[in-house]
Amino acid sequence: MSLLEVKNIETYYDLVYAIRGASFAVEEGSITAILGNNGAGKSTILKTVMGLIDDQPDKGSIEYDSRPIHGRDTDEIVRMGIAYVPEGREVFEELTVREHLLMGAYLRKDKGILADIDQVYTYFPVLGERRSQWAGTLSGGEQQMLAIGRALMLRPRLLILDEPSLGLSPILVKEIFAIIKEINQRGVTILLVEQNAKMALSISSSGLILENGRFVKKGASRDLLEDKDVKEFYLGIKSETSAKGFQRWKRKKAWR
Repeated sequence: MSLLEVKNIETYYDLVYAIRGASFAVEEGSITAILGNNGAGKSTILKTVMGLIDDQPDKGSIEYDSRPIHGRDTDEIVRMGIAYVPEGREVFEELTVREHLLMGAYLRKDKGILADIDQVYTYFPVLGERRSQWAGTLSGGEQQMLAIGRALMLRPRLLILDEPSLGLSPILVKEIFAIIKEINQRGVTILLVEQNAKMALSISSSGLILENGRFVKKGASRDLLEDKDVKEFYLGIKSETSAKGFQRWKRKKAWR
C-alpha cells in the first residue's frame, strides 16, 4: 500500500520549471531513495511535498495516506505525521541537545515524550553524552544526528531526509545510514534524497533517478545497483556505455 503518492507534479521557480511531470509512490514500511546530481531537482520535490514552496505544485497531486496534501500548509502536513529533515541540518545553535528533542515533540500531549528522548539517545549515544551541550558546538555529524532525532520526536509515520550524508566523513556516513535502516526496521517509512547512490541503494527497497526535473529510471534498488548505466554514471564504475550514449538513452526513456 502506498503511504505517499505523487502524481505528475510540476513545480517552478520564477517561471522556470524545476520539476516537470514527476510521479512516484512510497510504499508503507519501505525506504525509497531519490538519486540525482546537483541541480536535478531532488530537494525541490521534497519541499513541494512538504508545502514549503508557495502555491506549488503548479500541476499534479500529492496524497498521503490516501488524503490530498497538495495546497495544505506545512504545519498541517506535519500534524498528519510527516517529519522532514532538511539539507544542512538547520539546528538552533543556542539550544541544547535536550531542548531540541523537546521541541521536536511540541505537537504531542502524550506521556511518552521522555521515553522517546531516551530512545533517541539509544540510536545516537553521543547525543545522550552531550544532552546539555549547545547545538552550535556540536560537530557536523552530531548536528545531523540531532536533526534526525528531533524529527523522530514527532513519532512520524513518514520520515523525509534530504542529503543526510552531506559533508560527513565516510565513517559517519556508514553510521548514519545504519541508523536510518534501524529506524525503518522499527516501523517508520522513509523517503530519502541522497547523492551517495551506493549507500542509498544499499539500504533502500526502491530507487528513482532524477535528471533535470524528470525521472529517467526507477526500479528495485538491488536491480539499480547492477544496472550498467547506474554503475557508470552514479556509482563511478566504468562500463562500455559512453556518456553520449547515456544522454540519448535518458532522452528516450524520460517518463512523466
